[in-house]
Formats: sequence, structure tokens, C-alpha cells
Amino acid sequence: MVNFGKKLMADQVDEWKGYYINYKLMKKMLKQYVQQTQHDEKDREQVLKDFSRFLDDQIERIVLFLLQQQGHLASRIEKLAEKRTALLEEYDISQVYQLHDAYREVGLDLIKLLRFVDVNATGIRKILKKFDKRFGYKFTDYYVTTRANHPYSQLQQVFKQVGIVAVVGALSRNLEYLQHHEGSFVSIYDRPAVTLKDPIIDQVNHAVQKLTHATNFMQFLGQHALIVQEDAESESEDLVGDQSYHFMSLVLNLVNTFLYMVNTYIIVPTADDYAVSLGAAATVCGIIIGSMAVAQVFSSVYFSAWSNKSYFKPLVFSSIMLFLGNLLYALAYDLNSLIVLLTGRLLCGLGSARAVNRRYISDCVPLKMRLQASAGFVSASALGMACGPALAGFLQIKFKIYSLSFNQSTLPGWVMCISWLIYLLWLWLTFKEPEHFTKTLVNEQPSESGRQGNSNLEAGLAEPLLQGIERRQDENSEVNDDTEVESESSHEPATSIASAYRLLTPSVKAQLLIYFMLKYAMEILLSESSVVTTYYFSWSTSAVAIFLAILGLTVLPVNAIVGSYVTNLFEDRQILLASEVMVLIGIIMSFCFTPHYSIPQYVLSAFITFVFAEVLEGVNLSLLSRVMSSRLSRGTYNGGLLSTEAGTLARVVADATITAAGYLGTDLLLNVTLLPSLVICIVSIAAALYTYNNLY
Repeated sequence: MVNFGKKLMADQVDEWKGYYINYKLMKKMLKQYVQQTQHDEKDREQVLKDFSRFLDDQIERIVLFLLQQQGHLASRIEKLAEKRTALLEEYDISQVYQLHDAYREVGLDLIKLLRFVDVNATGIRKILKKFDKRFGYKFTDYYVTTRANHPYSQLQQVFKQVGIVAVVGALSRNLEYLQHHEGSFVSIYDRPAVTLKDPIIDQVNHAVQKLTHATNFMQFLGQHALIVQEDAESESEDLVGDQSYHFMSLVLNLVNTFLYMVNTYIIVPTADDYAVSLGAAATVCGIIIGSMAVAQVFSSVYFSAWSNKSYFKPLVFSSIMLFLGNLLYALAYDLNSLIVLLTGRLLCGLGSARAVNRRYISDCVPLKMRLQASAGFVSASALGMACGPALAGFLQIKFKIYSLSFNQSTLPGWVMCISWLIYLLWLWLTFKEPEHFTKTLVNEQPSESGRQGNSNLEAGLAEPLLQGIERRQDENSEVNDDTEVESESSHEPATSIASAYRLLTPSVKAQLLIYFMLKYAMEILLSESSVVTTYYFSWSTSAVAIFLAILGLTVLPVNAIVGSYVTNLFEDRQILLASEVMVLIGIIMSFCFTPHYSIPQYVLSAFITFVFAEVLEGVNLSLLSRVMSSRLSRGTYNGGLLSTEAGTLARVVADATITAAGYLGTDLLLNVTLLPSLVICIVSIAAALYTYNNLY
């Protein structure tokens, strides 16, 4: 892998070399500052001011050059526009085509300038992170607070490129105008942007999106999967070719994702009734629902490790465990055994192959299709979440075959049992193991006690869940020059949960806490919905199922609005903080303050909590991928696993809280379970504010 220092040198335009950030020099300065502070030659306050002034000078040189180049491009476009007007009046087709080529040359220069800005923005982010690592976490907070929010901010010129975007707009409009010179001259402002066909415009738009983090619905949806996309220019380096890609195997992975989410939520409307039928309290539904998450805490780890060597075998194992788990869940009614029921749910949790589903997309889907596959993963999860309760609402029938009972409590188990059996047969007949497993395992020879082989297996076969932003910006380490040689071990993937935890910065910890909070709040809302609505409103199982299904169906429309519009108007950190506040408002509104708890209050508060938790999840994972160490973007113990574990642990704690609160009485259940949500939400808001300027 190429480290950032070498990549910075390789990406530089020769005639612009004097205008790039001097990353190597600043690294040397940091080393000198460390030595000086250790020998009391300088105090930290003096170091902070000296380095701030030097970084100001670096940024000013970049910005002034950037403005100069923008002026050159704007002047060229203006001259071409004058020429275009004259040529179109004369209707000289040959000259119009030459003019089109001239515009495309401007487009290529614009792409070069956009990459210049991106390289420098990456260098600034990295040197800020490196300073924090060496001298303490507060430098980035200080620098961003004092520079980014100042009315004369030059830092904003690098990260928020209004001037360049204006040039992009002028170029795109003129190219579009030339493309349709034959007849009706329709403006780009009257047509959707997707109708622009020129490849230069596509490349320019991609560069702008990368620089400004602009998103569309597909990209925002894909962020929920924590599988961030690579650059378009990286496509030639993609190891997954079209010939080795197997579409049906991808479909099977997505179907596994869908069925697992259906399996998770199909029992929610009836779990309380099932518990009562077995002689337990209705609030034991929390343990019934949560036991699946308990097992998933462990299954996520071994499935993540297993997917280093195979995808087919873990998917087969997953299907068998889920088949057996649902069979036990269905039989528990006639066996009159809560233990059998809980054992069945635990087996279902042990069959959670979501880590495999994610990593299949990362490893085995070509780069040009990875965005759609990531969005498909999230869509399958969302549809499964909606279909689970909806399906439970249709299973309101009761009959017996021999000694087996089929009713609203057992039918979810029987339906999922049959579904997983069919899926297992489909998987066995049509799944194709990726070719790179076989090729690599055959060619890989052990050396030096197998250390190199293991490194290849981790770093080569199991490409990260966090592909893209961190791989581009934080590639495997810093420059190794004569003044500083870093050990190889400092760049290797984490080898355990403990070592992964030690790599977490305050910003990453804050994002994981926020993820824990939103999953906790959503699980409390969903898992106790049946008990709460039955107690306060006497809702039937079908009514609860419809309510939960409608909640689940809001996921895709909400993400469409946020991904296509909101994220392009506001920074992710602004959306993050606003969403947290709205979740807090939803939680406060959910409390029962009077003896007469109304349906409108419950439904409105539930929708606010659920919808803004969904919005929060997308921006949270987007920010998490940016602030997380590159060492957590590879191997078994990666950032995707950590976020999955945080979310799963939140569900476990939430479901346990429901069952524990049940001992205080159903009348207190709602307020008692909402109180931890309120506290965790307030703490997460404080954490977001504390790390706000480090999310820049």
C-alpha cells in the first residue's frame, strides 16, 4: 500500500508543486516540537501558536493560488461563451464541435484543480489529527473554532468551495447548451442533473461530491451499511472484475439480510402474548426479543473472522442455525417451555450473518456496482424491518395439525423456519464462492512463522468495511523519511477487540456512543410497543403490527429526502446535532405525564423518535468513517464490527431494561424505560458538542 506522504507526492501536478501543503516539513516540525517540549525548551501554548501561524501560511498560499486558478478558468469559460454565441448565430457546425472540445479541455483542467484542493484538504485534516495525537486532542478543536468560524476564514475556502462550484456550474451549462444546439436550447436548470451525458461533466461532478461530501439518495443510503465507496479513478485498480462477479451470489446475500430482519421483528407484536401463554409476565417479551441480540454480540465476531476465508460456509451455517432456532421457537408453545423458546431465539442470534453480508459487498462486488449493492443492503434491512411486523399481522389464525399448534404466537416461527429451509436449498444450489479465495489460498506460502501469510489474509482477502474515505485519506501510515521511522506494527489491523478499543479517539468514541443511543431508543420504542399500546389503548395484535410496519416503511422515504436535499444544504455535524435534539424531544414527548395517555401523543412521539433516529444513523456512520483510524478499516476487528457491536449491545441493554422494569408494574413500564433513553441521549448530545469541531 502507498502511504499518504508518497501518495501526496505522486498526485502533485509538476507545475503546481510549490503550492501544495508541505506535509513532510510539518511532520518534521512536530517531531522537533515533541523534543523541545520534553526538554522544556518550549511550552505547549507556544507550540500551539507557532504551529498555527505556520499552518495559516500554508493554507493562505493554497487559497491564493486556488483563487488565481479559478480566475483563469472563469476567464477561459467567458471567452469561450462569447465565441459560442457568435458561432451558433452563424450555425457553423464544425467550429461548434471544436468549441465543444475546448470546453472539455477546461473541464479537464477543472478536475485537476479540484484534485489539488482535495489533496490539500486531506493533508490539512491529517496534520491536524497527527498534532492531536502527539500533543493532545484539543488542537484541532482550537484551530477549527478560531479559523473556520471567522468571517475571513481561509480554511473554509479549502473545505467549502463555493467559487469552484460556480465554475463547475458555468462549464456544465455551456457544455449542455452545445450538446443540444441542433434544436430546442433547453437550460440545465429546466432538466434534472442526471440528464447530463458528457463524461467530463460526470468526472467533474464526482470530484465535487468527493470534495464537498455532497450526496444523493443512493450514496446516503449506502452510508448506513458503513461500506463507503472508492473514487472513480480507483476503478482501474479494483480487484473484482466483471467476470469474477456473480450476481446471484449478491442476491443471496441481500435475501439473507432481508430474511434476518424479518426474523428479528416478526415476533415483536406477539412476543408478550407468547410469554403470557407460557406462564410468564408480558414484559418478559424484552428478554424474548433481546436474546437474539445477545447471541449476535458473539456471532458478529466469529462471522467477521470466518468471512476472511469463505462466504458460502458461514451463510450455510447461518441458515441452519436460523432454521433450528425458528423450529424451537415454534415448538416451545406445545412443549410449554420458556427455556425452549429462549434457546430458539439464541440460535437465531448465533445465525446472524450481517458481517458476512457487508464484507461480501466490500470484497466481491465490482467498484462500479458497489454503491448500488450497499444501498440494496440497507434497503433489504429496512424492508425486512417493515415486513416482519406486517407479516405478523396477517398470521392471526388458529388451527392444529396432530399435536402441533398453529396460532399467532407459533406461526412466525413456522413461517421463518420454512423460509430459511427454502433459502438454504437455494443457497446450496446457486451460490458461487469468490475466485480470489481459492487463488490466494493456493498461491500463498507461509513465511516467517506465517506472519506474512496472516497479514495478507487480513489485509488482502478481507477488504475493509470502511472502504473509501479513510483508505483514501489515511492510507496505512505516514511518510517514512530519514528523521522518522515508524514500526510496521503501528500500521497493522487491530488483532482483538481490546486493541481496537485502544485505537479509538474521543471523536470515534462519541460517534459510537451516539450510535448506541439511537439503537437503544429505537429498541425501547419497538420492543415495548405491544405491551404499552395494549395497556394504555387496548390495541389488538393487528393494530400493533400495522403501526410497526408503518414506522418501518418511513425508512426509505426519509433517507431519500435527507440524502438528496438535507445533506447538501447542511454539514453532517450540524444534521447530527439537530437530529439528536429531535430524538431527545421525541423521548420527552413519549413520557406519560397525566393519567390519560393519548394515542396522538404516543404516535407522534414515536414517529419523531424513530424518524430522526434513522436520520441520525446515516450521518453518524458517515462521520464515523471519516474520523476512524485506518487501522480500523481492515481486518476482523474493524470499524464496521465495532459499530455493529455497539448497536447490538444497545439492543441487549434495552430489552433487558424492559423486562427488569416489568417487575415494577406495567403502569410504570413506559416512564421507567424511557428514563435511561433520556439520560443517554443527553450524554450523547454533550459528547457531540465536546467533539463538534473535530468532526470538521
